[in-house]
Amino acid sequence: NEVSCVRVAESTKIVEYTFRDINIAYVNELAQSFDAMGIDLYETLQGASNKPFAFMTHWPGCGVGGHCIAVDPYYLIKRAGLSGFNHRFLKIAREINNSMPEYTINKLVLGLNELGLAVKGTKITLLGLSYKPNIGDLRESPALEIEKHLKKLGADLTVYDPYVDNGVKNLFEAIKNSKAIVLATAHKMFVEKLAENLADSKVKLIIDGRNCLDIEKINKMNLVYKGIGR
Repeated sequence: NEVSCVRVAESTKIVEYTFRDINIAYVNELAQSFDAMGIDLYETLQGASNKPFAFMTHWPGCGVGGHCIAVDPYYLIKRAGLSGFNHRFLKIAREINNSMPEYTINKLVLGLNELGLAVKGTKITLLGLSYKPNIGDLRESPALEIEKHLKKLGADLTVYDPYVDNGVKNLFEAIKNSKAIVLATAHKMFVEKLAENLADSKVKLIIDGRNCLDIEKINKMNLVYKGIGR
């Protein structure tokens, strides 16, 4: 629909992206809550999506990236602040979504504890650097924050993204000697090819930061699997 002025037109984009940020923050907080209670949030959201009205499914994950959802809410927060209004709700949503890379690392630490391992000195592979699947866009990518955390904790880190050239040849080369994988981007290659590459690797733990892998297939390999909210 045509709107009355440029200010409204510009506001529509910010409102749309902020709406998505808020709803993603909601399910990301639910993921932490449901992890604590031992309930599979992914399955719960699939069930809730059967409601024929008033429910729009958003999915939890290891963080929010891109130059829109991760950025536009701050424009609104800042501009409203100049007019004397404090967007508390939007700030909380940003805080929750910004916390997800660290939460993903916490899941890794718990998984390694089950195996009697520490992050420091353990061979770990981070799969994906881009903020969304099947492109090489690194803008505001939560994977970069995960990479930073892993380096800070002293992991023996390998990073592989088929859309970002960093010298790693292929998926198997990236994972073959690692004890743990953190999947941060749901590239089609990872979704379709990771399982078949695990058999000849040393991987014992998978942190699925996008809840995109086949759990049943992974469980049959006797690997430790942890998703976000599952």
